[in-house]
Amino acid sequence: MLQAVTTLDPRYRLVLQQFLDQLDQNERQIPELDEALANALQPHADAVQRLAQIPGLGVDSAQQIIAEVGPTAEKFASAADLCSWVGTCPGENVSGEESASDRSPKGNQPMRRLPDQAANAAVKATGTVFEARYPAHPGKGPRSTTQAIWAVANSLCRVIWKVLHAAVRYEERGGRSNPRADKRRATRLVRELKALGYQVQATRLPAQAPA
Repeated sequence: MLQAVTTLDPRYRLVLQQFLDQLDQNERQIPELDEALANALQPHADAVQRLAQIPGLGVDSAQQIIAEVGPTAEKFASAADLCSWVGTCPGENVSGEESASDRSPKGNQPMRRLPDQAANAAVKATGTVFEARYPAHPGKGPRSTTQAIWAVANSLCRVIWKVLHAAVRYEERGGRSNPRADKRRATRLVRELKALGYQVQATRLPAQAPA
């Protein structure tokens, strides 16, 4: 049986090797940049921890959010202002009774992806209000799924503003708690924070009755 042998042109090999070298360099630089960002945000360690506790978020995304909006989101007078700036408000491009846009047509591009990614993770977090809210969104199909995720992203953005602006901690109001999942997530967050040089003292707060 004949077997085809493919010989890559040496010039293409050189280009591919350069790309691989560039990727390796990026991989080496990422931890250095993460450490530099963590050092810069040390004065706001509490804000980082409070944001990281929100379902769907983590230490990395919390740091990125604070770097963009500040530790108290003081430039935004309301949650609606932050949502508008980020671009999580529902699209206004409407034709007939159907929206031709699932998202706000404007917004801060570096920030928009954060609540979007966080929403996809938050709806999978068992016992959270975001998990409960996601299937309640009407409609089926890819378009409705996108709208549902973006609605959760908008809610997350409002929670982010509240946590930063009012200097409060996230309280789960979903009504169904998973102690094992909560413990695993808390352990992971503490590990990530300590790895970046933050001083962490984990204290379990009293359970809150759902609103």
